[in-house]
Amino acid sequence: MSPVLEYSSLEASTKWSKLPPPPGFTSVQSSSSKSTPKKPATTKEAYDEIKAKRAWEFATGPAKQLPMQAFMLYMSGGGVQIFSMGIVFMLLMTPFKNVFAMNDAFAQFAPSTAKDSKSITTLTPQKLLYIACNLLTLGVGLWKCKSMGLLPTGTGDWLAFETRGPPPEISLYH
Repeated sequence: MSPVLEYSSLEASTKWSKLPPPPGFTSVQSSSSKSTPKKPATTKEAYDEIKAKRAWEFATGPAKQLPMQAFMLYMSGGGVQIFSMGIVFMLLMTPFKNVFAMNDAFAQFAPSTAKDSKSITTLTPQKLLYIACNLLTLGVGLWKCKSMGLLPTGTGDWLAFETRGPPPEISLYH
């Protein structure tokens, strides 16, 4: 038979109640807290407040990853190689994946009063910040594409689509 621990023997009326508190521990008890037991702080409101704080942290997550992604872009170089193209492709696709899966990602942070945890109207400010941070990531990716020469931003990039008028020598006679 294995020994059984009896925690009921550690009541306040036993010899352990006369021990002094450990060093650095201050025991502050009011006379009212001795008579009435304290209510635990695990109410639905407190839990919802914690979930809302976690939702704000999750919403700023893409912005917190930008320094590392910028360092990866710097280390990949400015040339058009397979490694740099893979990093740029990842940087451009991640914001789209994040925004399309946003309602599923924020469902875990929905308050207990929400009817549908995956609704677009649940945690709207956090979701707007999440979209803004993902747009910032997309902007960094587009900037890298421009610096690599992959975006058609100059007039020389559109020469194939320009139409030419008749030469001035011919237009004089018509």
